[in-house]
Amino acid sequence: MAKPYVFTAEVCLFPQAGGWHYVAVPQEFTDELKPLAVRGLVAVKATVGSSSWHTSLLPMGDGSQFLALPAKVRQKEQITIGDVIEVSFVVR
Repeated sequence: MAKPYVFTAEVCLFPQAGGWHYVAVPQEFTDELKPLAVRGLVAVKATVGSSSWHTSLLPMGDGSQFLALPAKVRQKEQITIGDVIEVSFVVR
């Protein structure tokens, strides 16, 4: 079974028009998963509340990674900018 990664983070919004809602992945997870990255992406199955989806951890450009939060997940889980949420994921 794949190792679960669990963390709590604040929901942020990229500042450009149409920017994504996201949570920053803890640096210790980023460092641990770096060898698994393909072109900077790590394929994961993410879970927030009762919602799960297949996605990738994405590079921020400064060596860190983030997890984008799709609109359908935010709506179902009633998540807004500034909320602190628990996120879990496993590498696919």
